[in-house]
Amino acid sequence: MGKFDGILLVSDYDNTFQFTESALAGGGADAVPPPPARNLEAVRRWMGEGGRFAIATGRSLGAFRRQAERIPLNAPVIVDNGGGIYDLSAARYVFRKLLPESTVEDLAEIEAAFPGTSMELYLSDERIHALHPTQRNIQHARLTGMDFREIAALNRDTVPVPLAKTLFMAEMAHLQALRTYMAARGWEERYEMIFSSDHLMELTAKGANKGTMARELKELTGCHTLVCVGDHANDIPMLRAADRAFAPANAIEAVRTAGDVTVVCHCLEGAVADVVERLE
Repeated sequence: MGKFDGILLVSDYDNTFQFTESALAGGGADAVPPPPARNLEAVRRWMGEGGRFAIATGRSLGAFRRQAERIPLNAPVIVDNGGGIYDLSAARYVFRKLLPESTVEDLAEIEAAFPGTSMELYLSDERIHALHPTQRNIQHARLTGMDFREIAALNRDTVPVPLAKTLFMAEMAHLQALRTYMAARGWEERYEMIFSSDHLMELTAKGANKGTMARELKELTGCHTLVCVGDHANDIPMLRAADRAFAPANAIEAVRTAGDVTVVCHCLEGAVADVVERLE
């Protein structure tokens, strides 16, 4: 019996387990260095003592798959910002919550109200279609290693349904206006609308967030305790769902003050290793 038997540790990937922000400036996915050795060593110790370890990422499966090869894992991963739980060893989804087919019409309404809004549409087969792509979309594609197909309009011919998620890219003021518009129409009843950076907003099905999926993963793995660590607003649902919550020093203020959250070192210094050492 190990001292971490029955404990599931779930970490966000970008800028929590691995610092990737600098890759947006140039070089893309190939410019992302290996994860901090300190994190890798700590996770191996964690698993050696019976703990389960998983990543919960806003990235699609295709955008995370190559990065996953560098990380010791012994539990399925959460992808699409909570849109699904994927078992890499079995190469299959164990749980998935896709957007309703009516999402295409809702997105067309948003486009009519906010012309020119940049959207990335994540298809269920890992392809990405983009409406009004900008330099940000190009930088994002370099970071994730996932290219997109530009489309000129939103309809059932250009956007095969169902979608895994939609990503809006714009300045925060524009994203906040989009969210206010959608909330005023009661769309919070069928969608999660969560900011994942200062220029990204994720649209997933209702209930498809990192918190719901972290609890689902806890049940799937038969664990009794959930420990989570994350740095941005899309991590707040899982930090609130956790029995113990942590954030790296580089986390945004809303995360660091989101209840009973313990702040550890900066992502670059091995924040996940700090978490493991505190639990040790």
